[in-house]
This record gives sequence, structure tokens and C-alpha cells, in this order.
Amino acid sequence: MAGLKNLKKTRRIQVVVFAAIALALSTGLIGFAMRDGINLFRSPAQIAADPPRAGEVFRIGGLVEDGSLVRGEGTNVTFAVTDGAESVPVHYEGVLPDLFGENQGMVGTGSLVDGVFIATEILAKHDESYMPKEVVDALKEQGVYQAPDS
Repeated sequence: MAGLKNLKKTRRIQVVVFAAIALALSTGLIGFAMRDGINLFRSPAQIAADPPRAGEVFRIGGLVEDGSLVRGEGTNVTFAVTDGAESVPVHYEGVLPDLFGENQGMVGTGSLVDGVFIATEILAKHDESYMPKEVVDALKEQGVYQAPDS
């Protein structure tokens, strides 16, 4: 009888240990799979203060600096994004959203190469009053946010 109790106890411990290992392994695999899907948001001032590591994909947001928008050959576009404190040059090849323009809010995804943000995706506000929350927060932090007229 004592041997049967020890066998059940041993089996129970093995099941608990196996379950803990399986949980740790699955959590690690999920984290590994998501590492490329997580893009941190940074404002131009944050980029100037703490530049990202080489090849890091992140999102940048702010206002398209007045007078900086230059359309090149084909779909090449360069401009600067600012939060009022700092400005970061941006290069993008592709079709810009219809509401994209100077002094308008934008968020771009890409990476920093030699001080220039190379964007792979550009998002612009979708109506007259909307601006992405991250951009509003960054502009408020710099003291340059102006609420849209209602």
C-alpha cells in the first residue's frame, strides 16, 4: 500500500514538473515569435536623446515639418518629422496617404540609418481632428500640442 502511495505521489510530481516546463517553453516560443512584431514608438526628441541600435525597427511620430516635404523621382519622398524640440529626416519610397501633408500628424514604421529614418510604412491622420495618441502625448510632452478647433 505504501508503494502505491509513493508511485501516485511520484507520478503527480512528474505531471506538475512536465506542465511547468511546457508552460515555460510555450511562453518562450511566443515571446520569440512576437519579437519582430513589437515596434516601439519614439518621438524625435527621444531618438536624439537615446538613438536606437542599428537595424532596430520602431515607429516614429510627430508633425511633418513645414517646408521639409520634397517629392523626388517616382514615389521617393523626403521630409522631416518634428515634435517641436527635435527633428528627424525621413526617407520614404511609396504612395503617401491622401491626408499626408506639412504640419500634419504622422506615424512611420522603419529604422534609423546614418541619422535618416528609412520608413517602410507611413500613416497619417484620417480626418480633420484625429491624431495618433502617441503623437499627441509626445507633442504634449514638448509643450507644442495644440488641440484642433471644434
